[in-house]
Amino acid sequence: MLSTMQDVPLTVARILEHGATVHGASTVATWDGERAVRRTFAEVGARAAQLAHALRDELGVTGDQRVATLMWNNTEHQEAYLAIPSMGAVLHTLNLRLPPQQLAFIINHAADHVIIANGSVLPLLAPLLPQLNPTLRHIVVSGPGDRGLLAGFSGSVHEYEELIADRPTSFPFPTDLDERSAAALCYTSGTTGDPKGVLYSHRSVYLHCLQVVSAESFGFTARDLLLPVVPMFHVNAWGIPHAAFMVGSSLLMPDRFLQPKPLAAMITAERPTFSAAVPTIWTGLLDELDSGGEAYDTSSLDTVVIGGSACPPALMKAFQDRYGIEVIHAWGMTETSPLGSVAHPPAGLTPEQEWPYRLTQGRFPATVQARVVGPDGSAMPHDGVAEGEIEVRGPWIARAYFGGAGQQPDAGGDKFSDDGWLRTGDVGTVSADGYLTLTDRAKDVIKSGGEWISSVALENELMAHPDVLEAAVVAVPDEKWGERPLATVVLRPGSDADVRTLREFLAGRVASWQLPERWAVIESVPKTSVGKFDKKVIRASYADGALSVTKLGKE
Repeated sequence: MLSTMQDVPLTVARILEHGATVHGASTVATWDGERAVRRTFAEVGARAAQLAHALRDELGVTGDQRVATLMWNNTEHQEAYLAIPSMGAVLHTLNLRLPPQQLAFIINHAADHVIIANGSVLPLLAPLLPQLNPTLRHIVVSGPGDRGLLAGFSGSVHEYEELIADRPTSFPFPTDLDERSAAALCYTSGTTGDPKGVLYSHRSVYLHCLQVVSAESFGFTARDLLLPVVPMFHVNAWGIPHAAFMVGSSLLMPDRFLQPKPLAAMITAERPTFSAAVPTIWTGLLDELDSGGEAYDTSSLDTVVIGGSACPPALMKAFQDRYGIEVIHAWGMTETSPLGSVAHPPAGLTPEQEWPYRLTQGRFPATVQARVVGPDGSAMPHDGVAEGEIEVRGPWIARAYFGGAGQQPDAGGDKFSDDGWLRTGDVGTVSADGYLTLTDRAKDVIKSGGEWISSVALENELMAHPDVLEAAVVAVPDEKWGERPLATVVLRPGSDADVRTLREFLAGRVASWQLPERWAVIESVPKTSVGKFDKKVIRASYADGALSVTKLGKE
């Protein structure tokens, strides 16, 4: 027996229509370095319709062609976020921090038809043009930048504002679009090979938005002003741009001003209530706030969500104690759209009782099923003790990778189980009440003498030292134990701490057999294109002898 409910498609077009009308007075503001330039949701919706007309009528986007964006977080990018999927095409966000060869690979693999780019990133795009397939026919440029860099492009170059000017401010967005059709394409960062494409559906985007705005997750309302520091090319800014339009939360876009000083200035001037970014952003911002004295006012900022990698507990406590900002862990990945879990503690606890829950990666919602799989492939109990690889499934979890234009989806390799679950590559435990605690990435666990050492746990303890700005721990070969931890640390400016002091500090916090014998003080921890610690670079530097390593203790 079927239900008697209406079968109305869940599409991005519906989010666009609702936001531009019901929440038309909400705003998208872009920081220009000194102030915020605003447009209302109604204006953004009208300009999104104009962009859709331009893409269809002048640039020939009539089906599910990929329209790529090489842009910072700004209002024009938000317009593209809404227009492209709503018209039935596929939004393809390009990571402007990827190495050039990977960026060219992604553009060709997706067979992008159009690229919309900020003028400031044309120096990144121009050298790629000779490597790109002829499927790329148009480049649309928004904002200041040297258009002369595109002189060798065989297709057409357009000005964003000129392209959309004088076009109708309404568009016949399809109402019968299959909600399972592709809406957006995002590639993984490709740290262990070529990047893999994850093709999100309208249905998955819509359902993901509903979870993002729920109180169980980020709890957005029309009273909020959101500052998404996480880039719009990083898993669609964790779903924030679409979710904000769904419920009318205003947006403050940082554009290219992602350094600690401009972030502190825009928080002071614009008074956002919520922000989200990877831990490295907040480490720099905390230093800026601490050194800025009374120049900054962050009292409006209630909540910061940190994802991408584990947040050091010392950083969470510093924001809470010194600035009254609650830092919330969230976990996810490109393949999970990315929302997997959010670390809100259970009700009825004291602040001290909440801390163990806040230090987890969070609780899974009903829409994300998780299982812990042991080394032998068996399911482990959800008891907070049994440790194994985390596998997940749900309506916004990938079942395969995009195989490329005209190719079948790729569910091969070791990322998907035989029964369709996503193998995350994360190692951890799940408690009986659904809280995920990660101990490491499977590739980063240190296997020493038959025991596992968590690199994340060592990093968190090291970053609790007041003289340590950043710490990254990796496994290196050891003749006796197989692998041992190498600790690399970045000291705060002016610090006179040495590695012996840091080892003594760590000795009081972890088991003696986990203490690293090898230490290196470095200027900065290498980062991936999305701001995570790039541990493969550290391992390669050690193998090549490029690191100045101090050995302490017994081998």
